[in-house]
Amino acid sequence: MATASISDGREKELWRRLGEVNDPELDEPVTEMGFVERAQVKGGGGVEVDFRLPTYWCSPNFAFLMLDGLRKALDQLSWSPAYRVKLHDHMFADEVNRGMEAGKTFGDIFAELAEDQDLGALRETFRMKAFKRRQEAVLRGLKAHGLTDREILGMGLPAYDIARFEPSEAARQKPRYRAALLERFPSRRADDPVFVTWDGQQVSPTGLPAYLGELRAVRINMEFNGALCRGLKHTRYKELGEIDGEPTLVDFILDRVPGRAAPTA
Repeated sequence: MATASISDGREKELWRRLGEVNDPELDEPVTEMGFVERAQVKGGGGVEVDFRLPTYWCSPNFAFLMLDGLRKALDQLSWSPAYRVKLHDHMFADEVNRGMEAGKTFGDIFAELAEDQDLGALRETFRMKAFKRRQEAVLRGLKAHGLTDREILGMGLPAYDIARFEPSEAARQKPRYRAALLERFPSRRADDPVFVTWDGQQVSPTGLPAYLGELRAVRINMEFNGALCRGLKHTRYKELGEIDGEPTLVDFILDRVPGRAAPTA
């Protein structure tokens, strides 16, 4: 029983850690997006993770950022296991998987494949979008609860922390925005305004409507991309039931999927 309890606890911890990794473009957990195809704690405590993306040509840089997030999540597991992460059905899957099997770090693999791309700058852009999307959800939630613009924009962390929402997008994003705020501005004091721009500028009550319009545009773009990714993944894999040896996008294009009727003339 003790062994089963340890195994169950490790499995829960594994999925909790993986759930903290976000798609950088969409600011949604990779587990909720369905990108983690399989995650398993083996008998000896080692971990195996199978990861796939919606399309064969998903941006390599996005893939690299998510894989690096998975690595960091696995490094935080309490029992410090050996682990294997395998990328499936991506144009750089072979290079990434060979690199990992050869013992290369993700940093080494990314440096070889990213060429001149500045992954740090890309990561920062996605952090900015996530900050704005989370902030907009909370602002809309507070306005829906009847708070005035001046009350909302005058909030410090103590007032923010006691604000309560019914289950909603605002409730989901409230702790996530707090985390993004303190990551961006770690030296903020408790009485500093909670709602500031990404550059740290205070938003005025008269400027809030225009600012909300800017945030709304960011959210709509991210939500559209998220819906597109989910749709593409569902369409791509709805016929597939296995991971290793499965047909790829190229197989579908060339009509060489086993058991799939060839097109008629």
